[in-house]
Amino acid sequence: MSAAFRTVFGSLANYRKGTIELVKGQASHYAFSNIFEVADKSQPYEKVVVGLNLGYVIEVLRAEGRSPWYHCAHDEFAICMDGEVRIDFLKLDQPLKEGEGTQLAGEQPKGRPMGYVILRRGHQALLPAGCSYRFESPRPGVLLQQTIQGPLSVEKWAEICIK
Repeated sequence: MSAAFRTVFGSLANYRKGTIELVKGQASHYAFSNIFEVADKSQPYEKVVVGLNLGYVIEVLRAEGRSPWYHCAHDEFAICMDGEVRIDFLKLDQPLKEGEGTQLAGEQPKGRPMGYVILRRGHQALLPAGCSYRFESPRPGVLLQQTIQGPLSVEKWAEICIK
């Protein structure tokens, strides 16, 4: 007879910290955190790195209110893990300065509206290179963003990892 496991999907309002069960090695050799806990302790749209691999990162963002406009020289992806998030897109009149990772695009970048998408739990959106985008959420929610580490990426390993 096999053990029964029940998957429980957390949310910003209801999560458990979790644990790590070591089979081999030391806990300090592993990075383990709870994305909902990270978002709970973050400022709106602070891009906290929770995964890092050769310069590519997974960042947790607390979606709350309206974000600044962002842009990126490469494609990025956003996944809504909790709540509802609207993403507005602008096709930029002129490309903004290049650089790796997400960059701020200014108060109101010049460009043509490309439309918007609304993400709910489990929905994913492409954030295409050469455009600007901003997030808006009426209630606190959680986004995961895949990008390249950049100037807005915040590392808080000592605060977010289980010791």
